[in-house]
Amino acid sequence: MNIEVSRRRFLQLAGAGAAGTAIGALGFSEAEAQVSAHVKPFRLVQTKEARTTCPYCAVSCGMLVYAAPNKTSKGKLEVVHIEGDADHPVNRGTLCPKGSAAIDYIHSATRVKTPMYRKPGANSFEPVTWDFAMERIAKLMKEDRDANFVEKNAAGTTVNRWTTTAFLSGSSVTNETGWVTYKVARGLGLLQIENQARI
Repeated sequence: MNIEVSRRRFLQLAGAGAAGTAIGALGFSEAEAQVSAHVKPFRLVQTKEARTTCPYCAVSCGMLVYAAPNKTSKGKLEVVHIEGDADHPVNRGTLCPKGSAAIDYIHSATRVKTPMYRKPGANSFEPVTWDFAMERIAKLMKEDRDANFVEKNAAGTTVNRWTTTAFLSGSSVTNETGWVTYKVARGLGLLQIENQARI
């Protein structure tokens, strides 16, 4: 029997064979697979696991965050490991370089942990409370809306527009939260609404 193999098919078979040989040579046999399967649980056995969503883009990949008690402060947990959530329907356990490096962002000395406010005329930001930040934002929004709200256009048609403020929302939320966010922004009369997921 004469079997003809094209050049492309030959290269595919040769590549697959080389990859299989390399994997076998590196020791990924049944014994090593059993050892690898039992190393991770021991390393994280003293940690607490939490499921969360990666905040860095609109893909919203699932993450598993592991925290252990901090040695310097009693009772306080510290993030010690982050990995992709294999049960998450979006990423199935994978993470991009940004998501994989999230633990470095968490432990960064320059990480902003509270709202920052720069007073008028000041040249630097100072930390403030969440209550102060939310009240300040609400006050400025109300002042701007009261001053610039357009109830009727030049033709006398009711339009109820607020054209001087834009709204940016994130995508790492449920459909219901996104729907409520959109309704609140439209209810205020905002026209410029942008979403991280562009929906």
